[in-house]
Order: sequence, then C-alpha cells, then structure tokens
Amino acid sequence: MKIQSQNSLKSRKFFKISLVLCSIAFLSLLFSFNQKPPNCTDCHRRKIIAVESSQSQPPTNISHLLFGIAGSTKTWKKRQSYCELWWMPNVTRGFVWVDEKPNATWPATSPPYRVSADTSEFSYTCWYGSRSAVRLARIVKESFELGVENVRWFVMGDDDTVFFVENLVTVLGKYDHNQMYYIGSNSESVEQDVIHLYGTAYGGGGYAISYALAVELVRILDGCLDRYASLYGGDQKVQACVTEIGVPLTKESGFHQVDIRGSQYGLLAAHPVAPLVSLHHVDYLPPIFPTMIKIDALKALKTAYNLDPGRTLQQSFCYDPARNWSISVSWGYTVQLYPWLATPKDMEKSFQTFETWKSWSDGPFTFNTRPVQSDPCEMPILFFLDLVESPNRTVTNYKRQLDVWEKECSKDEFQLGQKVERFRVVTSGPFSSSHWIKAPRRQCCQVVNATSMDNVVNVWMRGCNPFETVTPPQW
Repeated sequence: MKIQSQNSLKSRKFFKISLVLCSIAFLSLLFSFNQKPPNCTDCHRRKIIAVESSQSQPPTNISHLLFGIAGSTKTWKKRQSYCELWWMPNVTRGFVWVDEKPNATWPATSPPYRVSADTSEFSYTCWYGSRSAVRLARIVKESFELGVENVRWFVMGDDDTVFFVENLVTVLGKYDHNQMYYIGSNSESVEQDVIHLYGTAYGGGGYAISYALAVELVRILDGCLDRYASLYGGDQKVQACVTEIGVPLTKESGFHQVDIRGSQYGLLAAHPVAPLVSLHHVDYLPPIFPTMIKIDALKALKTAYNLDPGRTLQQSFCYDPARNWSISVSWGYTVQLYPWLATPKDMEKSFQTFETWKSWSDGPFTFNTRPVQSDPCEMPILFFLDLVESPNRTVTNYKRQLDVWEKECSKDEFQLGQKVERFRVVTSGPFSSSHWIKAPRRQCCQVVNATSMDNVVNVWMRGCNPFETVTPPQW
C-alpha cells in the first residue's frame, strides 16, 4: 500500500508539471500570434493577402507605376533630355538613383533623384565589369523600401532609355500585379543573350516587377547578390535572384534593349506586332531620322506617338495594282515603296542596317534580317515622317529622303516611283489599346488614289475586314 501511494503521488506530480508546461507553450504561441510582424516584408505579405481580387480593382493606370532609373551624377547632364522626353512631372512617379549627391541644382523637369546606399560590403568579382552593377541591382529593393503607396509595378530602366509610358501601362495592364511577374525582353544580339542568358530582362530596355514578386525579391536580394558576385550586370543579378524564387521571364517584344551598332532604321521599320514600350542606347546610336540631331529625331517620333500611342511603329502592307507597287508603312516613322510586287513575308524582315553590339559583326540576331543590297534597283524608295496633322482624324505625311542608301535606278518602274514626293497616310481614329488585349494582328491598308501622274500617294490605314488578306493582287 505504501508503494502504491508513492506511485500515485508521482503520477499526480508528473501531471501537474505537464499541465504547467503545456500552459506555457500555449501562452507562448498565443503571444507570438499577437506580436507585430518582425519585418516590413511580412507587413507587405499580409497586405497582399488582404488585397481584393484584381477583378474587382480598377484597371492599371500610370499612377500604379513606380520608376527606378539607373543613373549617375556624371552622366545625368548629358542624358537628362532623354528622360525628360517621357517623364511627366506630377503624373509619373519614380526616382533617378545616382551614386552621389549632385553638386548642381536638380532640374524640376527631371524625375527626382535619390542617392543609392553604399554597397561596398557586397562582393563583386567580375573582372571585366563595374561594381556599380551591385548598386543598380538594388534599385528595386531601395524603391520598394520607400513605402510609396498604391504601387502595382516597379519599372526599372537606364538614364538613356526612352519609355513610351501609355503603351507600357497597356502592356502591364494585361497582367495581375497580385501575382509574381517579371516582364521585359532580352537582347537583339544572340552573342549578348548567350553571355547574359536568354531569360534575362535586359535593364536598359527596361523591365517590370509586380508588387507580389517585389515582396519576395527584396527579402532575399542582398544575400543573393553575394551568391552571384561573378555576374556582370545588375539586370543579370536580379534575374538570378528571381530564378531562385522560381519566376521565369514573361517576354514582351515592345521592350527594346537595342543591342546593335549602326543605324536602327531596319529594326524600327519592321517593328513586331506589339506596342512600342521602350528604346535603349539612344545616346550611343545615330538619330532615328537621318537629317535631325538625336533629341529632335526622338521628339519627332514622340509627336506622332502622342496622337496615337498604340499605332506607333506598327507595320502595315498594301498594294497598288495599277502600278504594281508594294508599300510598307511603319506608322509614325517611315514608308517603303517597292516598285515591284514584294511579298509580306519579305517586307516584314528587317533590313540589316546595323551590326551586333559587342563584336560589331553581321549577326546572328534574335529576329530575321535581310541584307542591304548594293544595287539600288533591288532596294525600296524611302520616305520619312515629315508632318503630323490631327483635325478629326490622324494624318501623317512622309517625305522622300535621299542619300540614306539609295542611288538612282534607271529602270522604268523606278523612274515612276521616284517621281513620288510624299505619302499621306490617313487613319479613321486612334488605335484603341483594347486591341492589344486581343490576339495580335497587323492592320490593313489600301491605296486611295491610283493614278500614275500623282506625286502624292494617299494611303488609308485601318483594321482588316473579315476574310481580308494582304495577298499580292496578281499572284
């Protein structure tokens, strides 16, 4: 009986101790649930969970974008005009991130600046690069940590990148910012993509990171940068960290890194069927219009863009059966007149007016090209944007431009084509951004006047009719 009594006492004692330990564990767990989140990342993660479905939210607009522009105090004075071309004070939001505080007064027409944090503690081991890549890679993190309200997309770019903001909004509006998206495009030069990866969104062409992805990215970014110390560029490093999260590149072909040397005419005259979003390397390349200085040439393109953003650089093909002519219109930029019947398959290829960015070689590129022929009778007659009208409908005028590549061709059909002084392209109204939500399709065009004596050719650019094709009329 004594032994049984002792065992009973031990059992009760063990039960009391267990009860106390369970109570402590329960109280600790309850206490942890009532604690404030330990860091800002958790705060934002809770915010995302609480956000309503994107279907019940208003469409994405320009106020939902926060730009992070990679710059430096040394280059800004030279490049600020490129940013000011697209920046809209009190409308667009964002900052130019510079390496040190500027000595001069910062212009009110430019994006405001922020000085990047010191990155000397981070490792950088790429022998042929610059450790400024670490600073540029952290722009997305520093932008996020500013805590700017109502941001859906963090957009990165360089100080020599020209953004076409309305089209950028159209592109990003197709995607749910509450999901993890990494949007941009790779290089045009294959050699660059082999070195820096096809799945990288090149920073000069610009890329966008959704809020949901930014939440996850800023949490791992600093530690990740040291793991990829050997990578050359900031955009490479960001892509490597995004890959650790498991998010691939969503490619939008309107972002243009413009990794080429020489004239970008061939690239722009055969733009893909996608909204024009950005142009990079404008500081390194010749003017897009051959008779203008760089900034004036960009302003001329912007004049057409402001009237009809979605249609800018969109290529359309039509034929003049009375004269056996083929016509390619790259709206807001150029018209190519072929005094023969050319196929759309040929006209959609870029004339290779350029070389690769790194080695200055003839390719390869990530798109099809065709050579610039030395025989002038094998090349189209070129017309460049000259005048934009906008009464009740948009009218663009394109004037013949000599000395780009053409010489006089003595063939009779060329003699007739060379008498044309101007193309006048009429549209029924602005290109609706809703078209870009649908399956992509080139618009159609038709020649309005078809008499052999006219020195002005009128073209109507419009949506295609049901069952309409651009098949050459006599083939």
